[in-house]
Amino acid sequence: MSELTAEKANYGSWVSTKLILVPGVLSLLFGGLAFLLPVLGVVAVFFFLCFLYFAYARYLFSPRGGNIQARIQDLVLDHIADWDGVGKVLDIGCGNGPLTIQITKRYPQAEAIGIDYWGTAWEYSRGVCDRNAAIEGVAERVTFERASASSLPFDDETFDGVVSNLVFHEVRDVRDKRGLVKEALRVVKKGGWFVLQDLFLWKQVYGEVDDLLEKIRSWGIETVELVDTSDSDFIPKALKLPFMLGTVGILYGRK
Repeated sequence: MSELTAEKANYGSWVSTKLILVPGVLSLLFGGLAFLLPVLGVVAVFFFLCFLYFAYARYLFSPRGGNIQARIQDLVLDHIADWDGVGKVLDIGCGNGPLTIQITKRYPQAEAIGIDYWGTAWEYSRGVCDRNAAIEGVAERVTFERASASSLPFDDETFDGVVSNLVFHEVRDVRDKRGLVKEALRVVKKGGWFVLQDLFLWKQVYGEVDDLLEKIRSWGIETVELVDTSDSDFIPKALKLPFMLGTVGILYGRK
């Protein structure tokens, strides 16, 4: 058995190690200072609760805790409809490449490109993406490039389909996140499909759902629908906070 055959793909976690370590360290720091200034004990408790929450969330996302992360990603794949699987797909914000790779495994005649900025805030890299594709046996049909969701390095109508999963709200150089949806749709061929999952139900980020859909239709999009995926029965209540999975929805349709 070869090394790659024996190795499992590493798709990482949406809860980075920093999100656990930083509040953990701060809770210890303020806990120590509370001996000098007791009021700081409240701050220590706050950071300790953050530490516990993110540690628990990471566990829930993992295979041991219910594999919620993979199941959320599967919702994107399940909304790809009426496609013969022939053509090229773009995955915006691919992380360590799970969607990019799973699309090519599900559709043996498809090619996929995954783009990501791979900043220091996340435990993802292009090297891990390439290795995951090799482990999964799809390296010949998958490529990865460094790029930003705010300015995709592709011509108009390049792809037969585009996917993205919980990425747009994290893009910091675009204030109006609807612009990221427009940029994603720009590179889809006329008649092509799109499945985009993000915190679309969070009004502070995207506004009212009806207004969002009307805006997208005004760009000449043929069909667009939004489905609330935050109420999926496999998502634990602990993950249904607005900044986690409590406002998640999928935009899908045809250009």
